[in-house]
Amino acid sequence: MANYISDDKKKVTTHHLLEMKKQGEKISMLTSYDYTTATIVDQTGMDVILVGDSASNVMAGNATTLPITVDEMIVYGRAVARAAKRALVVIDMPFGSYQADPYDGVQAAVRMIKETGADALKLEGGEEFADVIRRIINAGIPVMGHLGLMPQSIHKYGTYGVRAKDDSEAEKLVRDAHLLEEAGCFALVLEKIPAALAARVAGELSIPVIGIGAGNGVDGQVLVVTDMLGMNDGFSPKFLRRYADLHSVMTEAISRYVHDVKTKDFPNEKEQY
Repeated sequence: MANYISDDKKKVTTHHLLEMKKQGEKISMLTSYDYTTATIVDQTGMDVILVGDSASNVMAGNATTLPITVDEMIVYGRAVARAAKRALVVIDMPFGSYQADPYDGVQAAVRMIKETGADALKLEGGEEFADVIRRIINAGIPVMGHLGLMPQSIHKYGTYGVRAKDDSEAEKLVRDAHLLEEAGCFALVLEKIPAALAARVAGELSIPVIGIGAGNGVDGQVLVVTDMLGMNDGFSPKFLRRYADLHSVMTEAISRYVHDVKTKDFPNEKEQY
């Protein structure tokens, strides 16, 4: 059993996140999709690693998150879970895996946890999906909610603009946030909403609220790893802070490699047997 359930006191759990909120300690969360990157992210002291369905964009090259499948998310999730020794690993349930039927949603959730070794799942939506969220939680699987801009609903919105700017949508978001807490969600992500609204939600809920483009009045922050490392130089939303310019670093390094191969400089005598 010790090999299955970690007894490492440094391993972050859903309980630890709740304690962090109570103590006023901010929660750090970042995406990863592969073993090597997740190993590095985990070693930095990251609290939560999200295997986001943003893999559809940054790993598979799709325009939206919609095409990615449960099978694909399991491949990414398994690799990240193997790497993470400290961070809580959360996987997005992809579009179509839980929206149509609660039974199918529970089946998909159980499979994703069993086949990846991840710690929890994240689902988009509020009242409309409260039933399936409760059923997944009742099956023993921790669920992180997601409100505000929900990329799986992009065709309904027609834009990636800021959500909940008008009073009616803002009040629905607040109601949904409370409903998700009552349903048993251990945390909530708020994406691209006014900072004042996000701070209000974080203040009203007892569970941690993690923001992306939701200001600094929440309990933690999440970004996409390829964005914050500057690997994608064509994506520059207002909320993104780039901590590196890997696009330039990688382009220069790979260009030098091409040059050295073409000019027969690589490999040299010291680099061969």
